[in-house]
Amino acid sequence: MASAIKRTGNFEVLHEVVEHGDTIYFAGLVSEDLKLDMAGQTKDVLSQLDTLLKTHGSSRDRVLTALIFIPDMNLKPAMNKVWKEFFPSAALPTRATIGVKDLGENVLLEVVFTAAKG
Repeated sequence: MASAIKRTGNFEVLHEVVEHGDTIYFAGLVSEDLKLDMAGQTKDVLSQLDTLLKTHGSSRDRVLTALIFIPDMNLKPAMNKVWKEFFPSAALPTRATIGVKDLGENVLLEVVFTAAKG
């Protein structure tokens, strides 16, 4: 029997979260305050992730992978500093950071996460 698929946070073109079995897929997260610098936007995105993880029965040590998009690779060290403070060193997710031309005005990063429940 196939696992049920649960979708929450319905927006016009996507769901914010899709759960399948013990895996949780999150839509791309961007900062809610685009006046912040890279460190601030990274903290904001990770705070949003924390809330979503708790809501869906998971935690930061259960994040499996992250796909990060940034328009300026020179800002990557500031992002990495916040990232290492947020995730336990023994539970760092796999990740790729991809440079893109544009994410929208003042958007310094967008991150797509996948996590395990539990």
